[in-house]
Amino acid sequence: MNVGVPTERAAGEARVALTPPVAATLVKRGIAVTVAPGAGAGSDWPDTAYRDVGCDVAESRDEVFERADVVVHVRALGAVSDATVDPYRDGQVVVGLLGPYRLTADDVETLVDRRLSAFALELLPRLSRAQSMDALTSMASLGGYKAAVLAANELSALFPMQMTAAGTVHPAKVFVVGAGVAGLQAIATARRLGARVRAYDIRPAVREEVESLGAEFLELDIETEKRATESGYATEQDEAFYRRQRELMTEAVADADVVITSAAVPGRPAPTLVTAAMLEGMDRGSVVIDLAAEGGGNCEPTRADETVEHAGVRVFGPTNLPSTVSHTASHLFANNVTSFLAALVTDGALAIDTTDEVVDATLLTHDGETRPPLVEAGVV
Repeated sequence: MNVGVPTERAAGEARVALTPPVAATLVKRGIAVTVAPGAGAGSDWPDTAYRDVGCDVAESRDEVFERADVVVHVRALGAVSDATVDPYRDGQVVVGLLGPYRLTADDVETLVDRRLSAFALELLPRLSRAQSMDALTSMASLGGYKAAVLAANELSALFPMQMTAAGTVHPAKVFVVGAGVAGLQAIATARRLGARVRAYDIRPAVREEVESLGAEFLELDIETEKRATESGYATEQDEAFYRRQRELMTEAVADADVVITSAAVPGRPAPTLVTAAMLEGMDRGSVVIDLAAEGGGNCEPTRADETVEHAGVRVFGPTNLPSTVSHTASHLFANNVTSFLAALVTDGALAIDTTDEVVDATLLTHDGETRPPLVEAGVV
């Protein structure tokens, strides 16, 4: 069995799907690893580091696809804006963040025609045994950390309180909207940096987690039938709910120096939670970090991968903050991928068991046919 690691094609992507220390664990199990030249350069892993642990460094990126039985990506197919499909061989296995909700008909046709077994890690079910494979959670945690650090760097005031001979500096006020993995890490990081933090989430059940991090939970008096799925994700609400939510959040936004938003619904546009009018109530120089920018953003003026200024407030729309800490992100992602591969290997050979709950939930195409996850994602 040969696992291939190509250079990432997505613009600005600095991560690599396997790092040398993690690849070494595969090599010790008798699995060959072929790496594209320079694949780890963006995350500070040179080709020599791969050779030192027993990996083969190919002559070219295309050679990886020629030799590999399994190709592991950080991002591929629907998760890459470039319409060009990688040169997969018939019958290969592809594992990574594949952007299942953004796959095109041409993408699906390619997967089916080449009889690829394509696994989208975004669709991992929330099971105890799948936690070590959960790349979305790993990356969201890093995104939340970087959001708070970015905000501290861009705000023209200090985060922590300081008492000096020249006067007292009051702590910055941070308002975090969405207390999922990214939001909770943003809360924790902002608190460690000394800010006063308030947070809001549609799911009242996360209140205890927010308060355990030293933040205040903002309670909004809004009724709704169902706020979370069985897996724990926030559910999409109707426009009347979001309108009332914005009305009640206006004061909290106006009181904040920094707003960090991370509310997203898988496969749907991100809900607009912070309007342009709400930003006009903030002080000039305030900062918004919108972690939902890839899905259109939680803040009305947000533009993906751009910084927009509105009424003196700068709105940042980063779509790949984990890549800015590529060394750590690659290490975590590599562990996730390796854990996932373990579910596909029996006695050193590939064995794709579609009755396995993890396999069944993530497998988009197999043996020349589309599978239920593509239907559920609304692609076919």
